Amino acid sequence: MPIRIFIDQGHNPQGVNAGAEGNGLREQDITYNVGVILAQMLNSDPRFEARLSRNSPNDSLGTSNATSLQARVSMANSWPANYFISIHCNANPNPAINGSEVYVYQAGTQSYWLAQHILNGVVDQAGTRDNGVRVNPSLYVLRRTSMPAVLVELGYLTNSSDALKLRDDQRGFARGIYYGLLSYFGFSRPA
Repeated sequence: MPIRIFIDQGHNPQGVNAGAEGNGLREQDITYNVGVILAQMLNSDPRFEARLSRNSPNDSLGTSNATSLQARVSMANSWPANYFISIHCNANPNPAINGSEVYVYQAGTQSYWLAQHILNGVVDQAGTRDNGVRVNPSLYVLRRTSMPAVLVELGYLTNSSDALKLRDDQRGFARGIYYGLLSYFGFSRPA
């Protein structure tokens, strides 16, 4: 039985629940692409089966922020997925702020250990700064999923160095998450 990974590409293409912007990039475009690449990597590995929240760049979920988040969670819960990974990009009014971080509902959990492996993978493969695993019980997708869940903030669109990586190395970010999963499960990387 392959391990079922639900990949939520954060945010909608426009309108309701659209994402952050910075340096000419839109969060929802980056998260969509990184999710697709990650799903391809996982689905070509017989140990995994992956599904996406957005199967085309124009897929829009829900009619409000709340229903958009509910739709993502219910897709994962009804499959049911074994693990939930939500992909996001960050933004900050201070353009110097940069790096990757991973959010979880609670410390000392399977989600927390998974988050640590994924963060290590992303930092290693994409070359971003390690901002650590952070606990945030208020995030809906972490609170309402019925499986271990992590929310990955790949980097800051508002930081010029991160923005270049997010634009030019989406495969590196996806590979970082994939390698993080392999490391978490103690699996070898494919040749």
